[in-house]
Amino acid sequence: MAQGVRPGPLAVARLRAHPRRAGRRTPALTRHRGRYVQARPWRAGTPLADLALDATLRAALTRPGPWQVQPQDLRRKVRRGREAHLILFVVDGSWSMAVARRMEATKGAVLALLTQAYQHRDWVGLITFRREQARLVLPPTRSVILARRALQDLPVGGKTPLAAGLALAYQVFVRAQRVRPDLRPLLVLLTDGAGNVPLQAGGDPLADAYRMADALAAARVAAVVVNVEHPQFDQGLASVLARRLRAPEYRLPNLEAQTLVRTVQAAVRTARSP
Repeated sequence: MAQGVRPGPLAVARLRAHPRRAGRRTPALTRHRGRYVQARPWRAGTPLADLALDATLRAALTRPGPWQVQPQDLRRKVRRGREAHLILFVVDGSWSMAVARRMEATKGAVLALLTQAYQHRDWVGLITFRREQARLVLPPTRSVILARRALQDLPVGGKTPLAAGLALAYQVFVRAQRVRPDLRPLLVLLTDGAGNVPLQAGGDPLADAYRMADALAAARVAAVVVNVEHPQFDQGLASVLARRLRAPEYRLPNLEAQTLVRTVQAAVRTARSP
């Protein structure tokens, strides 16, 4: 069932904890599985596991004095494996001439990505924001059936609570990180950047949105901003938001499901481990 935020504490999606399985794409650091790519100093007080013997011996041999392995010489392995993504669409559902087309493209992209999720182990979710609140229309899932059911009816129109949409996205990612730390977060934001509903009465809508964008960037959430404003009326607000998110900005003249899917796939390929 969809959930709303205006804004405030919210229980979000329940991700079942499965045994870690390797995805097929973006590299990510793991502890005991994957290719050994580098060594880092062992921190006192932490369990000594996955010892990098070669690096430990080098550290001991290069230290002056009688040769003997000391605690400061110990090194642990850093491995590079492959992990899945949590792809969360956050879509402006407020009134515009192109909003219906935007929603249809997003629905098509969500279903297309879920069709591929079996291979890539990805999870996909959808938040829309309109009127006075943001709604978790589709909690993170790998089920095409659940997605089709949840996406049948997406109402549009009203004001633009952009800050609430970003706040809800932050909550979803934090919750997912606790339950499934192996999932890599990716925010796909479709907006013109012109939020006009503050998080609290009397607040500044854009300042609130920028503060939430800064929080997402500080949490190392990879992001993509799709600027849906008509070029003739663009005031650069989506560009400012993209900079605060430390994210690339795209303008897709033909906003269709496949162009959106290709944009997301490119973002996944170029995502980097934190």
